[in-house]
Amino acid sequence: MRLLEALASAFINTFGITQPTEKTRRQVAWFILGLLVLVFAGLLAVGFLLLRIL
Repeated sequence: MRLLEALASAFINTFGITQPTEKTRRQVAWFILGLLVLVFAGLLAVGFLLLRIL
C-alpha cells in the first residue's frame, strides 16, 4: 500500500493537484491506480490491433 500511496503522491505533486486530506488519500491512490490500469490496457489493445493489422 505504501508503494501505491507513493505513486499517487508523485502523480499529485507532478501535476500540481491540491493535496488530498488524510481521509481521502487512500481513495485517491486507488483512483489513480485505476486510471493507470485503464491507460495500460488501452495501450495493450492498440498494440494488439496494430500487430493484427500489420
